[in-house]
Amino acid sequence: MTGMAAPLSEADMADLAAYFSSQTKQGGGAAEDMVEAGEKLYRAGNAETGVAACMACHGPAGSGNPAANFPALAGQHATYVEKALKDFRSESRTNDLNRMMQGVAERMTDAEIAAVAQYIQGLSN
Repeated sequence: MTGMAAPLSEADMADLAAYFSSQTKQGGGAAEDMVEAGEKLYRAGNAETGVAACMACHGPAGSGNPAANFPALAGQHATYVEKALKDFRSESRTNDLNRMMQGVAERMTDAEIAAVAQYIQGLSN
């Protein structure tokens, strides 16, 4: 983002902020065959492998926790969530405090990542 944002003026940034904040958030649909597994991971994690429940940080409805700087996830595109989790797992993404997301993602299988990404896409708040 730095390369894209560097040439923007203060007015450009204010205009972009106004545009994006005026957009209406819409939840997406989830692949029905993955919802049950995704919901289980999101709400309870996987005790056998040490995967923490997503809702512990991102909230039961995926609305996030602004005070802790944990982002809202509800309605986020499954493709993006899946890529982000795989990037945390491979350590090519490291913008998480104390490796919190890396620690969670490294314990997740590809199937778990796909399922929870689908569930998140279907959340709406």
